[in-house]
Amino acid sequence: MTLVLAAHGTRDSAGSRVVHDLARRVRDRLSGVDVRVAFADVRSPSVAEVVASVAGPVVVVPAFLAAGYHVRVDIPAQVLRSGHSQVTFTEPLGPSSALVAAMHERLVEAGWRNSPLVLAAAGSSDPRALADVRTAARLLASSTSVPVRIGYLATARPLVADVLCDNDFVASWLLAPGVFHRMVRDLTGRVSEPIGAHPNVVDLVVRRYKSSNSPGGPVSGRTASQR
Repeated sequence: MTLVLAAHGTRDSAGSRVVHDLARRVRDRLSGVDVRVAFADVRSPSVAEVVASVAGPVVVVPAFLAAGYHVRVDIPAQVLRSGHSQVTFTEPLGPSSALVAAMHERLVEAGWRNSPLVLAAAGSSDPRALADVRTAARLLASSTSVPVRIGYLATARPLVADVLCDNDFVASWLLAPGVFHRMVRDLTGRVSEPIGAHPNVVDLVVRRYKSSNSPGGPVSGRTASQR
């Protein structure tokens, strides 16, 4: 069985390193499992290229924080183009209380204590993805006991710049460094690092993979043609 970790591409080499670091840590946890990295956009290898190169069953784990276009449309379409007939999809990583806990930890590491928060998310035109972001914001507010407002970095509104106040701290609802995190940095120095290859993220990927192979699991038997 092969696990393909399908991430959003970035031209930022640091972002690519985070994804490969995450894959390495997952590989260490899943003895005997072939763990490969693929990108949905911008970088290569593409999801289609990686899946086509695999002989035998494949589990695709979307390394995304919300179920937007890439998760619901692009990645399944790339798998179909690969011609591989034994592919199972898992749910994306977010929203998840484990990811929110990791984001909370990144905030504390960046010096946040108890000031109001703006959750900075990539944005999407898919209302279901935006609902996932709202879920993450509610979980963060519950975890931190401070007000949390949402700001987007592209596509959706309001933008981070439109909601950010002087005493706010920004929580990065981003998996890896890249242009979006730099956009926040340009607005304020009071911002956490992306979640990155946090142990909670590794745990989530491992759980997604294992659940896909469990009888009666939530995604057991969902192939590319059924997506």
